[in-house]
Amino acid sequence: MIRPTLSQLTRSACALAAGLLLAGSVQANPFETTLDNGMKVIVKEDRRAPSVVHMVWYGIGSMDEPDGVSGIAHMLEHMMFKGTETVGPGEFNRRVSAVGGRDNAFTGRDYTAYFQQIPPEHLEQMMMLESDRMANLKLAEDLFLPEVEVVKEERRLRTDDNPRALVFEQLMATAFQGHPYRRPIIGWMSDIEAYRMSDAQRWYDDWYAPNNATLVVVGDVAHQDVFALAEQHYGPIAARDLPDRRVTVEPAQRGPRHTVVRAPAELPFVALAWHVPTLRDPQQDRDVYALQVLSAVLDGYDGARLPRQLVRESQIAVAAGASYGGTGRGPSLFILSASPREGHTVAQVEEALLAEIRRIADDGISEAELNRVRTQAVAAQVYKRDSLMGQAMEIGFLESVGLSWRDDEVLLAGLRSVTAEEVQAVAARYFDDTTMTRAELDPLPPDGSPRRLPSPALRH
Repeated sequence: MIRPTLSQLTRSACALAAGLLLAGSVQANPFETTLDNGMKVIVKEDRRAPSVVHMVWYGIGSMDEPDGVSGIAHMLEHMMFKGTETVGPGEFNRRVSAVGGRDNAFTGRDYTAYFQQIPPEHLEQMMMLESDRMANLKLAEDLFLPEVEVVKEERRLRTDDNPRALVFEQLMATAFQGHPYRRPIIGWMSDIEAYRMSDAQRWYDDWYAPNNATLVVVGDVAHQDVFALAEQHYGPIAARDLPDRRVTVEPAQRGPRHTVVRAPAELPFVALAWHVPTLRDPQQDRDVYALQVLSAVLDGYDGARLPRQLVRESQIAVAAGASYGGTGRGPSLFILSASPREGHTVAQVEEALLAEIRRIADDGISEAELNRVRTQAVAAQVYKRDSLMGQAMEIGFLESVGLSWRDDEVLLAGLRSVTAEEVQAVAARYFDDTTMTRAELDPLPPDGSPRRLPSPALRH
């Protein structure tokens, strides 16, 4: 997952004075305003290169889908490139390419986003194109049905033919029984096969409104100019009433869960997941920062505990890792995973994973180890600021998961201030089997033929 960080560069007195004249904007870099139709506009001035990133983030993702049309957020993302009344199918991409730019889109559980990176002189053209498809998308059956086949093939390639992807899909479906995070972002194949064009049209009509969108612009621009362009091109689009969001709260897990995926693969694999906190209050949620550091201690650099202990020293695993984001509109999981080396078993690598957590819970971590991890984590956040796309991604991500770009320095300070005692405390607090879900890959032969059950003993 994208981990959040943003920078706030020092402003000159002139820029600050000019910004004070803009009603509704926040005087900082980034600069923020909200159009009358409810669309938020955030601009980060970065003059180091003659380039600009233009992104529109919609506050809608796979977690908002009703049952029966899982993946429709992703399906509509595909259809957004199929044209409007004035821009033909595929023309959007061609126009971006013609000015030396690049563009794409992505769908997550919490959001859907569209972006272009282009020379600054073409920013207005991107706003014209993006605002046009926000308001005037034209869906046609002869384009929709072939795109359903494209999405089905995408699912096959990314999930159905990828054993570990299947494991993680089943892990989410088992760990979450009520919350919509249980559904895959791309959708279940049976739902994809049943899509109707009216499903995509309804999704577009319900959610693709300016008051459900955030415009993020980062690069060689002046924020006053961007605000004026946004008002000109996005401002005339009328706000709409958005549907109610009724999301099931995940019930408390009351015991361990287990799922097995059988698929053609060379080696077995196991993933263990625990329900842990999600960041809601950047000032107060200390456990989230401690869990992020714990994840880095286990698998945040070359010398981290899991690759060192399981892969290089004991050599019982060919790979071992940990993951935890801690940010999102929904709940979070802390995941450990490993694949045993030939001659070793899933049970052995699973025990080794759990042993590393117990070791930290019992003995803690050294200050040297903590300092190494904090330095690595802070450096990684700072390096992201060298990229215009990285800055735009983090601004949009924070805004989409219920946080704010203004939380950047608080988030960084939270990581910096984690103590060894806090890391030991979360290792002891969250990793019992009551909230654990276990997903295992049981490899089948390359032809996928199922194993036969042993014949019952003959009775006399």
